[in-house]
Amino acid sequence: MLQVNRPRRLRRNPAIRRLVSETTLTVNDFIYPLFVMEGENTKVEVSSMPGCYRYTLDLLLKEIAEVYALGINAIALFPVVPNEKKDDGGTESYNPNGLIQKTVSAIKQAIPDILVITDVALDPFTTHGHDGLVDENGIIVNDPTVEVLVKMSLSQAVAGADMVAPSDMMDGRIGAIRDALDADGFEDVAILAYSAKYASAYYGPFRDALESAPKSGDKKTYQMDPANSREALKEVYLDIAEGADIVMVKPALAYLDIIAKVKDATDLPVAAYNVSGEYAMIKAAAERGWIDGEKVMLETLTSMKRAGADIILTYFAKEAAQILQKRP
Repeated sequence: MLQVNRPRRLRRNPAIRRLVSETTLTVNDFIYPLFVMEGENTKVEVSSMPGCYRYTLDLLLKEIAEVYALGINAIALFPVVPNEKKDDGGTESYNPNGLIQKTVSAIKQAIPDILVITDVALDPFTTHGHDGLVDENGIIVNDPTVEVLVKMSLSQAVAGADMVAPSDMMDGRIGAIRDALDADGFEDVAILAYSAKYASAYYGPFRDALESAPKSGDKKTYQMDPANSREALKEVYLDIAEGADIVMVKPALAYLDIIAKVKDATDLPVAAYNVSGEYAMIKAAAERGWIDGEKVMLETLTSMKRAGADIILTYFAKEAAQILQKRP
């Protein structure tokens, strides 16, 4: 019998496969997360994240110049805060001369065209390691936390941040931050909202990098239950109503279904965070020769874009950019 439909015709060679490819991964899709610490002329590899480093500002500027030359247009900053600067209220988070504030100013002076995104959460700055303030009963309190997050966002905007990224999952913080930014003349500073952030076990290496793991309890009263999907849309709709410019799903790889649902539910750009545990698993398996690390990395990132992510925060950004630069 004559077979009319032969899908393999469109897989016959690389040129045809590129011609009909439904999803194209490019360097413009990436935000590169970076860890900054105090000191000079030092970078320290994160033991659970091979190839990722904590940088002092001088070396961070060199790294940013390198990735900008590769075509990476945006970076996300995360601070390593010394224990002596942590307190129960996270007051260092809005210090105008704090590590992040000084870093943002230096980056914008050195490479003004790169997009600088700052994390808005208290866990790196608090002695207890939670994203919010904790009362005498050990309860993470919402509204007092939001007041501190507003101060933190304003201090980052003053320093020159192009975009603030609240990652704390407190209720109402997007609206409060938007109102405060607008009232202080920062209406052009955008908000990337961690809208559907799950209480995930994939964050372990990141907490190693920032030494920010909770000293007691967990984050399940404010981050989402991994079993839930409809709740993610509720969080997304609330953040949109409060003024978010971009909504994000975190983690990405185990939540591709959530990315797809969010993409279908909104016209806003959708970001996905390819988190530290996802990165570490690929690196560890590749180091042992169990997988082709480069191919699995690119396949993983492509899957996130295929699911609907317009933007991908990934520690693979520099490595992927170097590979993509050499491709047809």
